[in-house]
Amino acid sequence: MPAQPHRLIARGAPRYHERPRRRLATSPHHRTMKTFLLFVATALAEIIGCYLPYRWLREGASVWWLVPAACSLALFAWLLTLHPSAAGRTYAAYGGVYVCVALLWLWAVEAVRPSAWDWAGMAFTLAGMALIAFQPR
Repeated sequence: MPAQPHRLIARGAPRYHERPRRRLATSPHHRTMKTFLLFVATALAEIIGCYLPYRWLREGASVWWLVPAACSLALFAWLLTLHPSAAGRTYAAYGGVYVCVALLWLWAVEAVRPSAWDWAGMAFTLAGMALIAFQPR
């Protein structure tokens, strides 16, 4: 009885119709940038989710602004689950990035330029975030 073709192929070996998958090299610098950008995306989702109801309540914007606000806050919660660390450490490190993104939002959206004290505060919070998020494991 001839050997069955599927038994001749070693486990995990690519089949004749499959291409071998290329793995991207993930350097520490690549992982650091990916983590930082994930923090920025998370902060933007939270800020947008809170800014739209603020506009509705304080500035009389349409009640329909609450729909994208809810979606943005749901995205924020989902993005938090993608962070690689334990929840408490993630929240602590995220706080530093949130402060910086909020001040940049103030400048970009509300046209209020950050002061020298704001810039100094951003530098300190980013340093604190880096100590928490990128500590040796």
